[in-house]
Amino acid sequence: MSETPAAHGQYVQSLARGLSVIRAFDADHVSMTLSEVSRRTGLTRATARRFLLTLVELGYMRTDGRNFELTALVLALGYSYLSGQTLPQLAQPLLEDLSRKISESTSASILDGQEIVYVARIHTRRLMRVGIAVGTRFPAYATSMGRVLLAGLPEPALEQYLAEVHLEPLTERTVTDTAVLREEIRRIREAGWAVVDQELEAGLRSVAVPVRGPGGEVIAAINTSMQASLGAGGSTLEEAVAGVLPHLQQASATITAALEARS
Repeated sequence: MSETPAAHGQYVQSLARGLSVIRAFDADHVSMTLSEVSRRTGLTRATARRFLLTLVELGYMRTDGRNFELTALVLALGYSYLSGQTLPQLAQPLLEDLSRKISESTSASILDGQEIVYVARIHTRRLMRVGIAVGTRFPAYATSMGRVLLAGLPEPALEQYLAEVHLEPLTERTVTDTAVLREEIRRIREAGWAVVDQELEAGLRSVAVPVRGPGGEVIAAINTSMQASLGAGGSTLEEAVAGVLPHLQQASATITAALEARS
């Protein structure tokens, strides 16, 4: 049986304790007092205080004198790993985390001609008649990720797409008017996100945001899909968007920052 690092003197207890303080903060414990950190980590108040103040001094944490919160600098701790990964490898664990937070299926895709191609996928339950996996293709015009990707095209490329695409009615809600689709894509450019309600398949709605490359260009999209009657955050379309959009935007920002760190 192999020895643990602690058993042969290679274990740095202070480092382990410092990391335990960072890990004590999560979505349910965004801001904590010294006593709360002490309780969650099992450290004494004096020890927890030293680590918290050290993290504040290094810029990984902020405090108002009573409550402590992590800063965005803590993300840099993971970028050394993330920056060496491909887009699907980057997206997969973040989509898994996103799926756990919102209890819905999540995906990432890229634009290939007139279609989107799934490059990562986490599913919580079967929502569509057609199964979705890495490599699955759908027409861009009828999907939230597709519309986000179309919104990221230069204007000449978008106009060429609109001139060539055949807008087939996949459901009774599918947009089949080029002028209407053009106007929706322009709205998405301004808003920075897209929602499609039962245009690809009846009973299915989805919300998507772009993923940008180091130069600011849209290189991919991520989304979450849900049943139209059971949308996360509520039953109406507005409530569904409000329930998932901030989480999608946070995941997208993390992927984008990792891509920038790799460049």
